[in-house]
Formats: sequence, C-alpha cells, structure tokens
Amino acid sequence: MKKITQIALLAGAALASSTALASADKLIFYCSAQEEWCQVMANGFQDATGIEVNMTRKSSGETFAQVKAESSNPKGDVWWGGTGDPHLQAAEEDLTEPYVTPMRGELNDWAISQAESASDKTIGIYSGALGYGYNTDLLKANNLPEPSCWKDLTKPEYKGHVQMANPNSSGTAYTTLATMVQLFGEDEGFQFMKDLHKNINQYTKSGSAPIKAAGRGENTIGIVFMHDAVSQAVSGFPIQVVAPCEGTGYEIGSMSIIKGARNLEEAKKFYDWALTAEAQSLALGVKAFQVPSNKGAETSPSAPDLSSIKLIDYDFKKYGSSDERKRLLKKWDDEVSTLPQ
Repeated sequence: MKKITQIALLAGAALASSTALASADKLIFYCSAQEEWCQVMANGFQDATGIEVNMTRKSSGETFAQVKAESSNPKGDVWWGGTGDPHLQAAEEDLTEPYVTPMRGELNDWAISQAESASDKTIGIYSGALGYGYNTDLLKANNLPEPSCWKDLTKPEYKGHVQMANPNSSGTAYTTLATMVQLFGEDEGFQFMKDLHKNINQYTKSGSAPIKAAGRGENTIGIVFMHDAVSQAVSGFPIQVVAPCEGTGYEIGSMSIIKGARNLEEAKKFYDWALTAEAQSLALGVKAFQVPSNKGAETSPSAPDLSSIKLIDYDFKKYGSSDERKRLLKKWDDEVSTLPQ
C-alpha cells in the first residue's frame, strides 16, 4: 500500500510538472526574413515580454510548404516575414487565422490593404522593390557593360554571370516571375525567363543568396529585392544597386498567425508587438532596409526610395492566389527549368 501511494505521488508530481511546462509562456516562431533580423525579432520579443521564443528560419516558399504539411497537426504559432504572395495563398487555403490587431491605426494603407485582401488572415509588415545588384569589380574584370534594364540581363555577354533563386522555394524569385508576366505579358514574360535561364549560373534556395554571393565575389549579378542589394553595399561590398528601366514589381512582406496555433495568445501578443514602431525600427541594427509598415518606425536614408522607382501595379490578390501561383510555378518548371543552359 505504501509503495502504491509513493507511485501515485510520483505520478502526480510528474503530471503537475508536465502541466506547468505545457502552460509556460512560449512561442513557436517561423521566420522568412534574413537570419539576423529573425534573431533580433525573436530576442526582442522575448526580452519585452518574457515569453520564450523558439525560432526557425526558412525562405517564404519553404515555410508555406511546411505550414501546409503541418496543417493537420500545427507545430508553429506565427509566421513573420517573407513575400506576401505565399501568405495570401496560405490565407486562401485556410492555413492561417484571422486577427484584427489594435495596431492598425499606426500602419500605412498598403499594410491594411494586404490584410483586407486576405480577410484579415495576414498583414503587411514591410515593403520593398524588386531589382538587381552587380559586383562592380567583377563587371570590370570581365569587361562587361553596366546593365540598367531587365532585358539587359538576357544578352549573351552575361552568360554564366547571373544568379537568382528558385521560385518554388523563394518568394523573391516568385515575385520575379509574377513581375515579368505583369510587366511584359505572359508570353513575352515567359520568353524573358527562358532567355534569362541561358545566363543563370545557379538557382539558389534563398532569395537573398544571389546578392550575398555577388558581395563575396562568387557571382556577378544577383536578382533580388533592392534592399538586399543595399545591405551588401552598405556593408562595404562593391555592389551597385539597379532599379530596372522598364519598371518593376514589389513585395509587401507579411505576417500571419497559423491556424490551430497551440500558443494563440502568445502569437497575438507577438503580432501586436511586431507592428509597433519600436519593433520595426530594430531592422536598422541588422542592415535590413525595407520600408516598415508602421508610419512611426525609423527608415534608413539608405533604403530605396519607392517613390522614385517605376513600380508596376502589382496584383497581389491574383498572383497570391493558390491557383495562379501553382499554375505559374508549374509552367516555369515545365517550360523554363528544364531547358539546357
């Protein structure tokens, strides 16, 4: 009898311990921005609230795939960063949770528009224009002309000198694909992608990888969001940033609460905190030069001036839809990626 009582007490203590652990404040944080920014956001929220943060960094396409794969048994709570298109697709496929933050009054109109187009299942946290950057030293060493337009990148002299990410894994590259279709029309846009393919030396997994490789001198031209090229230039690398002459697309980086989040209240707290001017101003400390969605957040003078860039009227609702995104990616897989280089 004494032994049974001891076992019962031990079992009770174990149950109490596991219950305490389960109820401890924590947040499972999926991040699709640059690694340093992900870290500073995780640490900043943890310091501000005392809530323990477990952070995983993957590109936006990879994170979307993970959220979808886990939908029957969600592991993550909140998904922050990365291009808006996969966030919109996640909203459409009912993988994310609607939430109306009390921070809306402090945000730019484009951030609210992103939320409204997704029935409040995502919201804009930053914006940035698509473009490219090139290593001035490598350009000179290879006796190459300075490119200033998208179509310059398809010229034969740039063969083996251009790098971009794979649109299946990278939101940056999907934005590139969707931009070309909107900028030139679908037939001409895909012809551009085919011509560009001949000059590509590597399709990377991450959207910012091509310009980082250019900064290191491993690649000449990287197709990226312009703020990623600015980050390399500000860090002292010989990178020239280009806003293409024909015009270009842009992103609304987004944030979503994952449907079925185990730590829903903590996710809402992060969501509200991440939209404050203070949290968004943390970007400057890690050389992230996107335009923040909070009107009171600090913007670096080095950040690309969107008002001076020829931006297309990017159709976020259409190109963030599940059917259109799947269709374009399949067409790219079938008609572009399979071509010889």
